[in-house]
Amino acid sequence: MLFSIVWILMMGFFVGQIARRLGAPPLIGMILVGIVLSPPVLNVISPEVLGAADELRTVAVMIILMKAGLGLDREKLAQQGTVALRLGFLPAMCEAIAIAIAAMVIFQFNLTTGLLLGCIIGAESPAVIVPGMLRLKSLGLGVTKGIPDAILTGSALSDVLLLLVFSLLLNFLRDGGVEQITLFGGFTVNTVYLLPFQVMLQVFLGVLFGYFAARLLVLVLTKQNWTQNAVQDTVIAAGLALLLVLIANTLPYFSGYLATMAMGFFLIELDAPLARRLRGGFDSLWVVAEIFLFVLLGASIQLQTLEKVLLPGILILVIGLFIGRMIGWYLSTLGSSWNWHERLFLLPGNSAKATVQAAIGAIPLAQGIAGGEIILAIAALSILITAPLGAWSTAFFAPKLLTRGEVDPTKVTVATQTILLAAVDTSSLATEVLTKVADLARRSHGEAIVLHVVNTSTLSDIQRLQEQAKQILSDIRYEFLVVTGAVPETIIHIAETYQVTEIVMGKRGHQPLDILIGSVSQAVLEMSSIPVILLENSKR
Repeated sequence: MLFSIVWILMMGFFVGQIARRLGAPPLIGMILVGIVLSPPVLNVISPEVLGAADELRTVAVMIILMKAGLGLDREKLAQQGTVALRLGFLPAMCEAIAIAIAAMVIFQFNLTTGLLLGCIIGAESPAVIVPGMLRLKSLGLGVTKGIPDAILTGSALSDVLLLLVFSLLLNFLRDGGVEQITLFGGFTVNTVYLLPFQVMLQVFLGVLFGYFAARLLVLVLTKQNWTQNAVQDTVIAAGLALLLVLIANTLPYFSGYLATMAMGFFLIELDAPLARRLRGGFDSLWVVAEIFLFVLLGASIQLQTLEKVLLPGILILVIGLFIGRMIGWYLSTLGSSWNWHERLFLLPGNSAKATVQAAIGAIPLAQGIAGGEIILAIAALSILITAPLGAWSTAFFAPKLLTRGEVDPTKVTVATQTILLAAVDTSSLATEVLTKVADLARRSHGEAIVLHVVNTSTLSDIQRLQEQAKQILSDIRYEFLVVTGAVPETIIHIAETYQVTEIVMGKRGHQPLDILIGSVSQAVLEMSSIPVILLENSKR
């Protein structure tokens, strides 16, 4: 089992990075690794790991949905009106109906079996869509109109609807009729009629439980201070989110995944500093969870079932996507402020299939439903085609179809590299500057440029500075530069060339800044568009 985990982590990571360097999403490489390591090919993954694949996928999806909730923007969602709500129902419903009709013609399915296939294929993959939308938010693409937020919310709601309908249809096919429920007073009601109420109940209770879970986290982690660092905060939050999912699996009266997303959303409103800490923690968890999710996804694909239905299966997917789902997209954005470029972006941004198909694609076959083998094959085919294609096309088309707006760092983790410029001379202030740069670099996981502009320095002075930098910055990645030229201009030039985030330098003496006219520090302050930190000698 441990060898299997090592294979999954190492192969998944490195092949994913190879895919990234070739310009493809890393998940393509991870899915391929899963296919290669699966029992039909190399048979490297142990039965214990394969047996726990569903549970591991559940944990991974919980992590990515928590990330999604921590990245939602309430103002942008309110600005969209009903667009996000319509995206949660209309595209999935239209795609499921289109697939059902196509399956009735191509595979001679009856209506119920066709709709069962439509519910499986119509479900959207949070594991592919959420990272893509969060990346767009970090780049500012589509954020002005809240497009990523609308897609994130819509994808979560659509899965609630389709999974409920799937369960209803499965019971109908298995039991041979529509289930009847006896209510209080002896009234008997068809479960089909209760479907809208079930959907609303799952959504309402999911949001409600997410809210109370968020309040509980704020109480335990902030007001009661039960934890001492961000890692402990993340562990407690992840445990509570997973508990919501597990309870929902046992008591299916609310959506556990929706509750998880809602918990992250309400944390932003209740305690933004805590939400920011958790966002970083779940970013780290996702690095590992992503590998397990997509490698095990690849390992679950039944390649031998694809041969007979390859071409008709592709036709089914095309009909569902380009007819059913596009009708749903049009109806969802009707009357909105989205232009045709932004509506067209829904094609790559809102069409990926993966996790739901892997979780429920084999259930009809296991339950003995007629056509179950064909359903499983098309579910596998949808993963192989739409997951990589959706991830790649989202990154490729987003800059072309969406306008770039201002990034909100309170909603997403903005990936910026911290590079500090330490401008040092041969005075005792060099120690203060290097120590400060080392402290800032450790806090931000940044790098440093140590710059000495030669004026009257001797070779021994420069060697002493190099030794000093080596000692103080021993655990910091840095580069030592010695250049000649006018000191202020050279500092500014090097800072701009290396795109540093801050300049740290010493201020001679203890005079106020307004009488430092003509000094190097004053000149740099006046010339630089980059923030400057001035240090005085601590020894007075």
